[in-house]
Amino acid sequence: MPAQPPLLLVTRPAREALAWTQALQGLGLRAEALPLIAIGPGPDPQGLAKRQAALAGDAAVMFVSANAVRGFFAAGGPALSWPAGTRAWSTGPGTRAALLAEGVPAGQIDSPDPDAGRFDSEALWEGVEAPLSARLRAQASGSPVSVLIVRGADAEGEAAGRDWLAMRLREAGVRVDQVAAYRRVLPDWTLGEQALLTEASSAGAAWLFSSSEAVANLARLAPDAAWRRGRALCTHARIAQAARAAGFADVAEVAPRPEAVAAFLQSTA
Repeated sequence: MPAQPPLLLVTRPAREALAWTQALQGLGLRAEALPLIAIGPGPDPQGLAKRQAALAGDAAVMFVSANAVRGFFAAGGPALSWPAGTRAWSTGPGTRAALLAEGVPAGQIDSPDPDAGRFDSEALWEGVEAPLSARLRAQASGSPVSVLIVRGADAEGEAAGRDWLAMRLREAGVRVDQVAAYRRVLPDWTLGEQALLTEASSAGAAWLFSSSEAVANLARLAPDAAWRRGRALCTHARIAQAARAAGFADVAEVAPRPEAVAAFLQSTA
């Protein structure tokens, strides 16, 4: 009887984890979803709906994730028609796909190339800095240029996440507003998911991390499990650093694409 392939745990929130596991399974991997972050509604739906009505005054709206897109468009009020003069910024293909699904025209979306080596705020900034600077020069004597950042909040409703892009925007002279479109909370694992953790602890599974928060949540949810014996596959250098700090000895960086994850695992089997 052939040996069972090593277990790969996808730690993204449930909706994204399902899509990733299906893609990875299609590439021949034994991938299972074990979400380390759960997504809840934003802390102020009414305020979010009001902010929607002011989008025409923004030069751009930056969405930190697909969950930010879905939470923003799900806010109350009439169906949102994306204003012609407002750009939509995303840091990766998943967020771009979510924007397209909500009806944002492809020509108004700015994001790193799908084949880019990284998907983060720095990569996005490389593409939008020049056109934004041109708009700032054109409006030097007029009204201020504003950018809205749509992000997540922690369990207490406080905005959470990196401020790198907001800092670059303010340094450039842009007015920055930020709203939380969803909450990130600890997941409530099912019995099946708890069984996956037990198997991962004994089998030395690989863990696919797409955020440092997921690494921290694993340490909170299962501090006594032997998950540190596994391999951490991280989609960014910051996440890899968090994994090492959490006790993983075998840490590798991989591009945030199912094909790249599969190629890496198959090349190191």
